[in-house]
Amino acid sequence: MKHKSLIVSAFLVILVVGSGLISNFIINVNNDSFNYADAFPNLTFDHPDGIYSPADGTNRLFVTGQMGLVYVFNNQRSENTYTIFLDIRNRVHLGAFLGLAFDPRFAENGRFYVNYIADNPLRTIIAQWSVLLNNTNEADKNSEKIMLEIPRLYDSHGGGQLAFGPDGYLYIGLGDGSPYGDLSGNAQNCSSLFGKILRIDINNPSQQKNYSVPADNPFKDNTSGYKEEIFAYGFRNPWRFSFDSVTGKLWASDVGQDRMEEIDIVDKGKNYGWNLMEGTLFYTGDNESGLQAPVWTYGRDQGNATIGGFVYHGTKLPQLAGSYIYGDFVSGRIWALNLNHGGYPVNKELLKTNLHITSLGLDEKNELYICADDGQIYELTKTT
Repeated sequence: MKHKSLIVSAFLVILVVGSGLISNFIINVNNDSFNYADAFPNLTFDHPDGIYSPADGTNRLFVTGQMGLVYVFNNQRSENTYTIFLDIRNRVHLGAFLGLAFDPRFAENGRFYVNYIADNPLRTIIAQWSVLLNNTNEADKNSEKIMLEIPRLYDSHGGGQLAFGPDGYLYIGLGDGSPYGDLSGNAQNCSSLFGKILRIDINNPSQQKNYSVPADNPFKDNTSGYKEEIFAYGFRNPWRFSFDSVTGKLWASDVGQDRMEEIDIVDKGKNYGWNLMEGTLFYTGDNESGLQAPVWTYGRDQGNATIGGFVYHGTKLPQLAGSYIYGDFVSGRIWALNLNHGGYPVNKELLKTNLHITSLGLDEKNELYICADDGQIYELTKTT
């Protein structure tokens, strides 16, 4: 990834797996059981950092590039051409195009949402866009409607994930906005949007905004000055999160600082600890009371920047059904985490690649793809 500060913490190699807060069980899988292959060998992309399906029955895939390009192409291995769906390179700061989500009714309304950092002044922008009326492979370059515009002091820890939940609301991931250690204390400050996962209603705009706040958001109508958009807080840099399409659970990978990476299941109103905690280790705090522990952590012997993925419900790899598949940008490892073992998490290393994994994505059939900063899109394969 070109700008590693967006997701990568310091490279301190130290083994810290587990503590008194949770029990971790690691099962090693022979590295030759799984492999990876170029899913679209005739296609190469500029710094891809996301792959998405619009779920509109067209079997298309969309790849986002860090510099501000969005590509669209037919989901077939032999495909050798793509179309530039959106080009906002002139608006994006230093390769900080961070997220894309298609409206659940995209097939009807042609709307989609993007998250990027812009310059002059430095700010995070969440915006709605629309496709051209006569061409669903091209965005209307004049259709941008700003949903949220958040001033930033730094370009670090942008977060950036966008996803619609089963409730129809748009969820937005924001990192703590600090280059190191959350110096501004944003993640624990609910008067700030940074270090949070937000939840907004894009279908019912208010008089003042192009969205409204769901009535059951945890800080709706509070009198303490807390941001009503907040769904959960205490995150350092939730680079990628996703909803399990069967259970509806929200899984998030939060990139650590110096010692530990963490996987969370995110619930409304809960505090996930940063910067009091880094995973299951104390950072600036000395008491974990009231904090939600991660469901899994790993230390610097395993990787340095966790890349969130998806609970797998495809058909090509049935042995992974119901497991959360995720990776690490620095180490290239890919794991399967399963919680259906008597209440204890079981984590399996599927393989160690030589890739810098930037994101994972699903197609219309819930099959999994891997973005890497070598410009290619890969898929997992079973070898034994």
